[in-house]
Amino acid sequence: MEGRTFPRTVVGGKSVSRMIIGSNWLAGYSHRSPAADQMIKHRHQSPETIVPMLVTFLNAGVDTMMAPFAGLPQILRAVREAEEKTGRKMILVDTPIINVDDNPTARQEAESMIRKSKELGASFCLIHHSSAEQLVNKNTRTIQRLDDYTKMIRDAGLVPGLSAHMPELVVYSDENAYDVETYIQIYNCMGFLMQVEVETVNSIIRSAKKPVMTIKPMAAGRCTPFVGLNFSWATIREQDMVTVGCFNEAEAQEDIDISLAALKLQESRLGIRQSPNPNQAAFGKEQS
Repeated sequence: MEGRTFPRTVVGGKSVSRMIIGSNWLAGYSHRSPAADQMIKHRHQSPETIVPMLVTFLNAGVDTMMAPFAGLPQILRAVREAEEKTGRKMILVDTPIINVDDNPTARQEAESMIRKSKELGASFCLIHHSSAEQLVNKNTRTIQRLDDYTKMIRDAGLVPGLSAHMPELVVYSDENAYDVETYIQIYNCMGFLMQVEVETVNSIIRSAKKPVMTIKPMAAGRCTPFVGLNFSWATIREQDMVTVGCFNEAEAQEDIDISLAALKLQESRLGIRQSPNPNQAAFGKEQS
């Protein structure tokens, strides 16, 4: 799967791959268990274990990555090494956690974190959901003082957006025409971590005035990549994106292959299920 093959979209005037590389399964945020978190952290203590996965993505034209990069130096170093190995540039979507208290000191801290995004090489700055959601007023259907932060992002030379676990952020932002170019929204076939029904979130995504970066398509491992990715690609718009979390380069390649097949309405060529006795008719045949 060499070459820049993965489909692309445009967000805020910038071309990005429709598949985005996630970071939870590199940083230790499994959404599974403390033991799973520790397994991830033990595996990915240094850039060396992460680089092969990023190279796999870059070789397939998946050149966009999402993370709160300031707190993950080993991932940022892996990005730089993968860029050197492939000669290809990674587009970074930073999701900084900022202080949104309404006082001068907090605003200075927020501005400093946003400038840090630029210094780290990000192109996009999407305020982390844990910060942005503190500003939501459901009574007035507004996101209070959001314009202060999007201006900071623009002034830093970055493309602004919102990370939204609450689907209302997408609705309120569109209603009030806030200066954002994209949204992050949880979306998966199991409704995992989604605050309303899958059908409702689908409607919000499809009605959004800006492209949406969907996250957690496999519900943090609660459904298989075949099921999760086929669902996501089949039910979002051409301008929207899917963010995938992978543990290693083999998982990355599977997600790429399944996604390309889904987008082309073709058969996914998967290996047969492993078992002490794989020679069972119910397991099907190895696909060539």
